[in-house]
Formats: sequence, C-alpha cells, structure tokens
Amino acid sequence: QLQASGGGLVQAGGSLRLSCAASGRLFSTYCMGWFRQAPGKEREFVATVSWTGTDTYYADSVKGRFTISRDNAKNTVYLQMNSLKPEDTAAYYCAASSRRGASKEYEYDYWGQGTQVTVSS
Repeated sequence: QLQASGGGLVQAGGSLRLSCAASGRLFSTYCMGWFRQAPGKEREFVATVSWTGTDTYYADSVKGRFTISRDNAKNTVYLQMNSLKPEDTAAYYCAASSRRGASKEYEYDYWGQGTQVTVSS
C-alpha cells in the first residue's frame, strides 16, 4: 500500500515536498516513481528512482527543478519540487515498479492515491 502526502497550494516559484509512504517489507526491492495528471489530460511520468536511490530519471519538463529520493529505512520516497510553475498543477501519484528507469504506466505494479498540487500564478 502506498500513501502519498504533502500536496497543497503554493505560489509560482515556490517549493513543495511530496512524500509517499509504503507499507510492507519489500519497499527496497522496488523502484519508485512519481506521475502526475492535470485536469483533462493524461497521466504523465515525472520521475523515478532505483532500488538503492543511486539512479534517477526525470521528465524533461521537471529536470533541474524536481528531485526524487528515497529512504529505505523509512519505506518512503520523496519528490522535492522547486521553482514551481502553474503548469505543474496536477494530482501527483506515487507508484512502484520492478523495472529500473520505468517511465510508462504499465511498467508500474502498485499505485497510491493522488495528492493535489496547485500552483497559483
């Protein structure tokens, strides 16, 4: 089970940190990812991190502004979002995959509920 939190309302240029807590003892055996879905749009890949946290991959739209990380001792993955833009407004979802570098929805086995991020201009 994945539980995302940390969303909210922030002004453009601001920062937010999302968290996703996982239950169970197998967290460290999964790569973790973040996706987002804006109203009227398809869900899109944001970032993913490998099992140990050493490898990270980002969508071009967030590269240099967002940072994904994980703490396996806490069974938690994070998404630090800086320099937020109105176009970052979306529901953000965390997910677990057995594949490193996965960027497609079908590559993910488990999904959490979304946490809403709203960036005002």
